Amino acid sequence: MSHSITGGEAAVLSLHNLGVKTIFGLPGVQNDWFYNALYDHSEKFNLIHTRHEQGAAYMGLGHALASDTPTVFSVVPGPGFLNAAAAMSTAYALNAKLFCMTGQIPSRAIGKDFGELHEINDQLAIIKTLTKWADRADSPAEIPGKIQEAFQQMMSGRPRPVGLEIPMDILAATDVIDPNLQSIVPDAPQVDEDAVEAAAKALGQAKSPMIFVGSGAQGASALVRRLAEELQAPVVGYRTGMGVVDGRSYLSLHLPAAKDVWMQADVVLTIGSNMRVPAQKWIKAHQPEIIRIDVDPETHRKFYTPKVEVTARAEDALPLLLDRLDTHNIKRASRKDELEEVKAAWAKRSSVLEPQLSFLKVIREELGEDGIFVDELTQVGFASRLTYPVYHPRTFISTGYQGTLGYGFPTGLGVKVARPDVPVISITGDGGFMFGVQDLATAVQHKIPLITLLFNNNSYGNVQQMQINNYGGRVIASDLHNPDFCKMVESFGAQAIKAETPEAVRAAIKQGIKTTDTPTVIEIPVGDMPSIDQFR
Repeated sequence: MSHSITGGEAAVLSLHNLGVKTIFGLPGVQNDWFYNALYDHSEKFNLIHTRHEQGAAYMGLGHALASDTPTVFSVVPGPGFLNAAAAMSTAYALNAKLFCMTGQIPSRAIGKDFGELHEINDQLAIIKTLTKWADRADSPAEIPGKIQEAFQQMMSGRPRPVGLEIPMDILAATDVIDPNLQSIVPDAPQVDEDAVEAAAKALGQAKSPMIFVGSGAQGASALVRRLAEELQAPVVGYRTGMGVVDGRSYLSLHLPAAKDVWMQADVVLTIGSNMRVPAQKWIKAHQPEIIRIDVDPETHRKFYTPKVEVTARAEDALPLLLDRLDTHNIKRASRKDELEEVKAAWAKRSSVLEPQLSFLKVIREELGEDGIFVDELTQVGFASRLTYPVYHPRTFISTGYQGTLGYGFPTGLGVKVARPDVPVISITGDGGFMFGVQDLATAVQHKIPLITLLFNNNSYGNVQQMQINNYGGRVIASDLHNPDFCKMVESFGAQAIKAETPEAVRAAIKQGIKTTDTPTVIEIPVGDMPSIDQFR
């Protein structure tokens, strides 16, 4: 029902009516009227206010990845928005449903170069480079419709972040507005049945098929697992595809272990993934027939020309593919012995990654069946992508190709807000942790019991390793002077534990899991670790 409200209230009620329950952000003069409306409707939302705009955006990213639901963060324009830009670029790389709602200077001054507070040149153009869709609301009455369009874009086709800027005077102005938006019905391509038939025929007759999965397969895990079993096809997930098939299954392979299998494969199906490494490297030595299922048609021929292209969501294409496969699939013997040998050979080859593997083993065991692991740009994180067994979808959170140092801790906080029912462990290095340490105060204030494992080697360790190994020992700008982390963590009011061995880490994790309303940081002093570069 229409009535006279401010633009800020129109935004708040529109978000509520679209099902948003949690908002990350921090107020400032250009979005005060949005936060005034949040105050008036505070019973409708869980508002997590942060100590830095990057923290708000990273927490929103973690929440979106762990929940697979649209997540909103709100910041001031100019430097506030730019502080959030690294998280937005990471969200773009990860196909995350993240909605950036940013303020803007007064409408009369946009593009005039008056030197208004927080003014930057063409902010909207910058937002557009980091999002799938972005726009500006030029009147209070436009706000509900623009928010609805943002959600429509974010949830249709290939999910990616979106942005909406609302000038401060538009948030403050009043108009007769109806914020009761219609439910979003995401647009999805219609499945080409002829293409699916061709895919089913090729896969069904394949003697040695295999499957690659990325983030586009996370919502179709059960279907992928069934397909893999019927084809006896190993499934390979790297970073964003891990957990689609249970890592304990003989059909689940880590990327390096799959290289020799690729060389024998005759048909490869890739689902919601660019399959970047094989498509750029392995294919030079051996090119099997490739079938692609992806909601984004622009990805099909990015690196190669596939035999069959199916433009569809995995959730829509796989039921039809499974149905058609019944007609074409040859009788198959189990490949369990063969693939377990492949997995064992990889375990033996990668066993040199110590102490990373010992720490990862403890983490895996203590997280239990449904716990969530948030990786980082550390040697332990790099090793996790190649060795860590992920049991379920959305329980391994990664930066994907963006490789954003410092994202892990604040992103882990957002993951824990989204999934308070399961243990969440974020790993970090001493370098990356200090990028976002200020939001430890946010975790304490909002009682977010994230467990963070801080591997401290007093350096930007990976950079320094490359300087030593690849550049003749030219060590520069990679040594770090650190605080006493335990004292610092305790000064925030969080729980600090120092642990020097994997078993001590195990005990510390158990203690952190028991602490239900306070974050825990476990400092782990470490030295140099073997690099994963030997496996590239």
